[in-house]
Amino acid sequence: MDENTEVLLTGFRENFGTTGGEVHVFFAPGRVNLIGEHTDYNGGFVLPCSLEYGTWLAIRFNGSDRIRMVSMNYPGPAEIKPRKTFDNYTLSWVNYPLGVLNEFALRSFELPGMELCFYGDIPNDAGLSSSASIEMVTATALNEILLAGLSTMDLIRLCQHAENEFVGMKCGIMDQFAVGTGKKNHALFLNCETLEYKMVPLILKDYALMIINSGKKRELASSGYNQRRSECERAVEIISRHHKINYLGNLKESDLPWVDEILNEEVLRKRVRHVVTENARVLKGVEYLPASEIAGFGRLMSESHKSLKEDYQVSCPELDLLVEMALQAEGVAGSRMTGGGFGGCTVTFVKKDSASPLMNKIKNDYPAKTGLQPEFFTPGTGESVKKIGVFNI
Repeated sequence: MDENTEVLLTGFRENFGTTGGEVHVFFAPGRVNLIGEHTDYNGGFVLPCSLEYGTWLAIRFNGSDRIRMVSMNYPGPAEIKPRKTFDNYTLSWVNYPLGVLNEFALRSFELPGMELCFYGDIPNDAGLSSSASIEMVTATALNEILLAGLSTMDLIRLCQHAENEFVGMKCGIMDQFAVGTGKKNHALFLNCETLEYKMVPLILKDYALMIINSGKKRELASSGYNQRRSECERAVEIISRHHKINYLGNLKESDLPWVDEILNEEVLRKRVRHVVTENARVLKGVEYLPASEIAGFGRLMSESHKSLKEDYQVSCPELDLLVEMALQAEGVAGSRMTGGGFGGCTVTFVKKDSASPLMNKIKNDYPAKTGLQPEFFTPGTGESVKKIGVFNI
């Protein structure tokens, strides 16, 4: 039994006791987006990879008329009576698995009494898809123990719908897709309009993937994210009066001059410019990665951050500072914010022998300028959501 499963089962025993039936354990990874930010809900291209970090879930039927949930990462247990549709819960973390339970209930699956214990090692509020990880591990567990027979794609769509409608975060499909289909030592190239995808080898050679948590909580993430999506939808509506498109991702860089002319708001021009140029960067990045052209890919990452800062306006001073410090250091190919923005993490490609000097420099200078303590992660890539096993405790 691996260490994380042991920690999870210890937490399960402490919260729910040892009497009862078998305990089923599942795992879903987090993800980091290498490039292609805020393009997924715009029908564009993305290039994330799943991580070794993730969320573990232990689940057991309890023979009662109650669903009990606890997280080893967030305060407060939850106790809910199974029903045909659920209302939002007072504890915010509960709404991610509860939204998934609601999706199963809406599909007429009968939910029995059960106990769920979650444990994760994804940094909270860091933009590494802890929410999608919780959703997908819950959906995968329910799919198996309820003998629901849903496909992986069914579960991906179900979890996205739960986050859009139950949680209220109008995310695209990238996060759930990456969690559901990830492959070790590969990135996922996904067309978010058609859902066509392929796995792209991620061979870093003498480079390391470094994730730096800014320590800046993403307080504006939900409202700002939803606002950006609304702005993009408004731009599509205006553009479609002249040239029918389904998403901004249908546009090419050669379209930008005439699009700028018909859009009457500068903010909409900026949003469109980011999406279109970011799509082009992803397509270039897909060529660079298999050839291990990390320097070229790094330049795209840095261009992406500039666009996210100036055109999409979802960065923040803390993320900008981390990117600036990284790009000034030796051995760094590129750096950018990753995730929805307004806080969270940066992702950086840095030569392995330059990683420690970079961390030391940021540890010394970043807190003095921000009052925040950074966290550093150099994870390997991970596999998609899976079952760990069945345990008698």
